[in-house]
Parts: sequence; C-alpha cells; structure tokens
Amino acid sequence: MALEIVLITGMSGSGKSVALHALEDAGYYCVDNLPPELLPAFVALEHHHHGNRLAIAMDVRSATSLHQVPQELKRLRSQGVSVQSIFLDATIDTLVRRFSETRRRHPLSHADLQQGRRALVQIIEVERELLAELRDQSHVIDTSTIRSSQLQSYVKSLLTTTRGQLTLVFQSFAFKRGIPMDADYVFDVRMLPNPHYEPALRDLTGLDEPVARFLAQQSEVLLMQEHIAQFLAHWLEFLDRNHRSYVTVAIGCTGGQHRSVYLVEQLSKVFSDRWTALRRHRELDGR
Repeated sequence: MALEIVLITGMSGSGKSVALHALEDAGYYCVDNLPPELLPAFVALEHHHHGNRLAIAMDVRSATSLHQVPQELKRLRSQGVSVQSIFLDATIDTLVRRFSETRRRHPLSHADLQQGRRALVQIIEVERELLAELRDQSHVIDTSTIRSSQLQSYVKSLLTTTRGQLTLVFQSFAFKRGIPMDADYVFDVRMLPNPHYEPALRDLTGLDEPVARFLAQQSEVLLMQEHIAQFLAHWLEFLDRNHRSYVTVAIGCTGGQHRSVYLVEQLSKVFSDRWTALRRHRELDGR
C-alpha cells in the first residue's frame, strides 16, 4: 500500500492542533513541529514502524529551514508517496484575538518584549511572508469564522478525495461575516431574488425543498448558475493542466442561508461527474 502523508502548516493560532487531532482520529500517525531537515529520515523510519498514513505539522517555529519543505515534498512525490498539504489561515484580527484570549506568546516574539497589538500584528505579517510559499502550494482553509468541529469535519472530508485529481470545494458564505480567505473564486449572488422575504421560506435554508423549488423558478437564479458553470467549465481545464490540486469556489449572499447554499448544491452536482466536488456551508455547518 502506498505511503500517504498529510502535511499541516499554517499561521500560529489558526487551529493546527485541532486539525492534527482530526487526522489522529482518522487513523494517521501524527507528529507536531517536525524540523524540515528531519523529514526524509522521519518518513523512512515511521513508514517502517507505524504503517502507511502519516500526518506531520510544521510551522514558523522552523523558520530557518522552511525553505527546504517544498523541495522535500517534490522529492517524496517523485518516489510515489501521496502528499497532501493543508494550510490553515485566519484574518489578522482573528489571530490577534485568539492570542489575547489564550494569553499565548507568538512563536516569533522575543520573551523580553511586550506583545502589544501593534507588535503582534507586525509579527503576524512577518510570519505570513515566511509561510507564503507553503501557502501557495497547499489547500487553504480559512478558520476565521468556523468552529473546531467544522475544521475537523473539513479536514476529514479532504481525506476522501482522489489523490492526483483536481478537487473542487464549493463553499457558501454570508458577506456580512466576511469573504473567506481561502477562496480562489468569489461570486456575489446578493442581487438574486431572496427567499428571506417570503414568510414561509424565511426560516428554511437552501437545503430545503421549498426554498430550492422557489429559486429554481427564478430566471435570474438559473442564469447566474449557468454563467458560473460556464466560467468554471472553461478555466478548470487550464487549472488542471497546471497541476492544481484544489480550487475553492465561494458563493456569497447576505446571510449565507438561502441563495448561496442553493447554488453551491446545484453547482456541485453539475461538476461532480467530471471532478471531485466537496460542499461546505460556512454559516450552516456551524449551527
């Protein structure tokens, strides 16, 4: 059986420990904060002792050797190892709040310095620069507005995807809670007829048949779905040729409850015959 490795990286405070716990629950042998220079020896040793599924977390604590990681991952893939890289991210405000709530010190801060908001923001910006190359080569999950249970669910869903094949992640969201940082494409559907103003539909969601039936009868909704599908059908072929592993398509409406949810469901069906298509509903999944 081929060796499978999941690499968890990301910003400090973005939830890497939560993701690692999800992988451990899924049967992966996990290790946190592995120095990049030890990766080849560790993979060889653990493959011999602990089987075919490894999960490794690396972060900015290994800043001086992070530049080695992309090349090592490329080498492992050339040897037939299945490598999946997941990068956890969050907004600066979210990260600052999390450090404030937990009273943790950022790994890049010096013990003899005060960690006020301004200094912490600067440190986070430096960290983001150090991790930029790893982020570009990974599937990104924005943890700013999701719960730990959502993150665990999202990570586990990625384990079911077909390695080496482009995976589409369709995600609904509410503009009032911010645009997801992990989106490759963002479509605004707030101009479409809103079921919120139909008393019988207000408390339902785009997953419910009455809402789906209402939206399917709106010509603007059908036209928007057609236009998004045409755009993606054209450009996904190019992304696949460029060896992209994941593409996240975010569709937003005002509350992330009706229109965006419905379109995510419909579009995932359209593309599931050609690609692996995952569905996420940011505002509903957290209920």
